[in-house]
This record gives sequence, structure tokens and C-alpha cells, in this order.
Amino acid sequence: MTELPLPPKPKPRPDKVSLLRYLQLFRRDILSAQPARLYRAWMAEFRTPFFHSYMCNDPELVDLVLQKRPKDFPKSNRIREGLAPLLGNSVFVTNGPVWERQRRIIDPAFEGGRLRDTFPAMWDAGVSCVERLRLRADGEPIEIEAETSHAAADVIFRTLFSIPIENAVAGAAFSEFRTHQKAQPIVNLGALLPLPKWMPRFHSRKARRTAASIRALITELTTARMDAINAGTAPDDLATKIMTAADPVTGDKFDTGEMVDQVAIFFLAGHETSASALAWSLYLIALYPEWQDRLAAEADAVIGPEIPYFSIINRLKQARAVFRETMRLYPPVPMMVREARCPEQFRDRAVPKGAQVVISPWHLHRHERLWERPDEFDPDRFGTPNGKACLRSAYIPFSTGQRVCPGAAFAMAEGPMMLAMIARAFRIAPVAGREAVPVAHLTVRGKDGIWLSLTPR
Repeated sequence: MTELPLPPKPKPRPDKVSLLRYLQLFRRDILSAQPARLYRAWMAEFRTPFFHSYMCNDPELVDLVLQKRPKDFPKSNRIREGLAPLLGNSVFVTNGPVWERQRRIIDPAFEGGRLRDTFPAMWDAGVSCVERLRLRADGEPIEIEAETSHAAADVIFRTLFSIPIENAVAGAAFSEFRTHQKAQPIVNLGALLPLPKWMPRFHSRKARRTAASIRALITELTTARMDAINAGTAPDDLATKIMTAADPVTGDKFDTGEMVDQVAIFFLAGHETSASALAWSLYLIALYPEWQDRLAAEADAVIGPEIPYFSIINRLKQARAVFRETMRLYPPVPMMVREARCPEQFRDRAVPKGAQVVISPWHLHRHERLWERPDEFDPDRFGTPNGKACLRSAYIPFSTGQRVCPGAAFAMAEGPMMLAMIARAFRIAPVAGREAVPVAHLTVRGKDGIWLSLTPR
């Protein structure tokens, strides 16, 4: 019997390297810049002349930082440095009263029956994705990340603004975003050095240009939507819901500029993370064809020729298990950075005020002292005692606590649905000589893409 390969994992760096070498590795890829010991350590300390950080893999520390005392560990301002040209003052980078106000306005749009209301738009995006792939399902290599990126952007525009990716403005925004991804480095200089606020952050000219272009296109969409809201002709989608929501505390609503900031992060977070998770899911079922067949059989039994009802999401159990296991192995956001507001004591070690506190889903999800067979692909693991325990204490692909991703439920509907639709339509195989190598840029993507071949079932 042929032994199945383990899913690809970055080669860690040597335990000790010079600061210059570390910074070189870090700018190229966050994951391979880390030593192997972090897969077993409960905590690790890292010092440079410019910053002092602690990685916390102990579930009790993770719980303390993200759930029990989140206000004592706000998001690090260093995260803002590289993303500021695109995100402005969005909910992803703010803290304190500003963040609280933003979440009070945003959260109702993602609660209760809104997922049910947006499901038809998600479904239409999935149908379009399958039809695009059908034109290329001839057994030749396909760079699947480009396809999942297209599909995820389509979901964003359909659910947010009720327009497909084929819309001229939506298509232009997507095209510019692809260019922005390539222009934006992993780490901006301001994230590494304690620069004064007045000093320029040295974003590349292309990064600034593409960010400005994306924001101009989003402004065009939000301005048109505000006009439609005022005229009483706006569709009842997520953009309308958010733009008409009033803060229950102050009564304020988002103005156009604030809405542009929020749409930028919906596009960045919702599009980037969904595209990453779906691409890796497809790669894994290509590596493990027995799971691919299980997904296809389940989808055949659940999805009929008629327009599907929202209830199919709960019936795609195999697809959901595969998607959940994919996000364990390849969490779209591999690391989260917080900052200690006051001196702390972590595991009998002093943590000074201002220290960077790193929570790493990548290492937590593969921790050798928490998970059984952590590097293996096993979607059935969540039905075991170990899997159930780790699901509660060591599984945070969407973060947790008050800063949990507001779109988590949307992602867990969109991802398994699209995965099931694609597995039902095609046989998927890896491309010889093109193993996907995970690297962390804005999200966990393939170093040279993720290459697959598709043929019709």
C-alpha cells in the first residue's frame, strides 16, 4: 500500500540566525522565518534592538489575550503600517472606542438571518465559478489560486453590492487588487522600526497607486449606493444594511469615507482569506482522492437541479469537515499581533509594557503537544476526543473573543458550498513537479501558486 504524503509545510529556519538573516527571511515569508521549536513551545521570546515580542502557544495565554482581557492587549499599531494605504481607519486596525463604535454598526449586518438572505448571491457566485472552470477543465494545469480569488471577489461584490464580478467597477477593483497584492511587501519598514508618526512609511509607488485606485472605485460604489438609499431604490444587501445602521449608543452612521474604509477591509479580509482557504481545500482533496470522492458523492446527494435552499449548508457535512481541517493546516491569517498595554507576567516571565504579543494560529493548529498527528490531513479528527478538545481550545482560524471575524459564519457557508460544487463537477488532480509550498504574505498562499488539473466528472 502506497503511503500518502503529508500536506506541504514550510521548512523552518535554524534555531539561531543573525538579526539581518532573520529580517531577510521574515520579509520573504513569515512562516519559514520561524524555528521548528515553536511547534512544541508554549511560549517564545524574541528580542531585537527595535521590538520585543512574545509568541504564545499556551491555550491559557491565548484565552487570556483574546477572550478574558482583550482590552489590555489591543491590536498592535505596527499591523497598520503596511496596510494603511488601502485600509485607512477600518475596523481591522482600530482599537478602543473607535473600534467599538465600528463593530456596533457592522455586527448587525452579519447576525441572525442575514446569512440566509445572502445565500442566493453566494450560490450564484458558485455557479459562475463552476462555469468558468468548465471552460478550462481539459486536464491542463490551472493556477487555482487565481480562480478562487476570482470566485471569492465575486461573492464579495454580489453579497455587498448586489453586482457580479463582471460589473465594470467590480472587475476594475478586482484587477487593481491583484496588482496591489504583488506590490505590497509582507512587512513595511514602519512595522519593524519604531518610526515617528511624521516620518514617511516608504510604501512603494505601485502600492500607493493601486491602493488609491481601489479606494476610488469603492468610493464610486458607496456614493452610488448612498444616492440609491436616499432615493429609496437600494437593494437590501450588506452595503445597504451597514450604511443605514445607526450606532445604538451615539446614533451616528458611517459617512462615505468611513464606509470606504470598511468595504476595503471586507474586500481584503473576506476575499483574501476565502480565496486562500478554498484553494488549499482543493489542493488537499487533489492529494487525497478518497476524500474528493466522498465530497462528490455527498454533493450529488444534497444538491439537486432546483435552486437550493439554505438548509443544504448543514447537510454538506463532509465538505464542512474538509474545509475545517484545511483551515487548521493552512489558517488564512497565520499570525495575529497584539500589544501589552501594561507590564504582564506570562508563565513566570516578565512581559514589559509595549511588548508585541503574537498569537499564531499556524503554530497553535499544528502544535505537537496539543494535536494528535498534527501534520496529517484528517477531516475526521474533529469527531475524536482529541479533536473535540482542540477545537475548543486550540483552533482559531477566525480569531476568538470580541475581535472574532464578523464574517466567520459567512466563510463557513461559502467555503464548503463552493468546495462541494467544484468537487461535484470535476475530478481534481495535482500537477506533477508543482508541489504547493505555503508562504505567508497577507494570507497563506502558494509560493509559486497552487497548480491543479481538472477534468469533468
